[in-house]
Amino acid sequence: MRAAVVALMLAGAAAIVPARAAGQEAGLPVGARAPVVSVHDLDGKPVDLGRWVGRKPVLLEWWATWCEQCDLLLPRLQAARGEVGEAVEFVAVNVAVNQSPDKVRRYVAAHQVPFVVLYDDEGASTRAYQAPTTSYLVIVDREGRVAYTGVGGDQPFLEALRRVATP
Repeated sequence: MRAAVVALMLAGAAAIVPARAAGQEAGLPVGARAPVVSVHDLDGKPVDLGRWVGRKPVLLEWWATWCEQCDLLLPRLQAARGEVGEAVEFVAVNVAVNQSPDKVRRYVAAHQVPFVVLYDDEGASTRAYQAPTTSYLVIVDREGRVAYTGVGGDQPFLEALRRVATP
């Protein structure tokens, strides 16, 4: 039931959110305290986002294997990860809509996704971060404050990422 509600929320939002909204503060407002919630990994084990949020900068992406904007965003995220290295934790939160852990594992392996991959089968992070659609990025600084939000395959996240990566 929860997955169905999340699916309807994301499908409806995808219809009204433009493919590119330059740092438009979709979802959580910039400056807000980032929520610390627990999300499952691909093995069903809980992972507390507090492992990173408020401890080091983190980039969170809500995505799905079927999301075309996410496919456009992936090479840009991989390049950004190469640029900032371990200074920022990259976490890919699969929205679990029309997904299975096995399908996500196959996608991650085929596309060489070098991020922590979580599986939001209960919608906890999707609700807490007010994710309006897939390809939603939230960049959180080391103090646990939202530094950037955006949606789409060509969103301009790199400047905000560089800013939080710098000590």
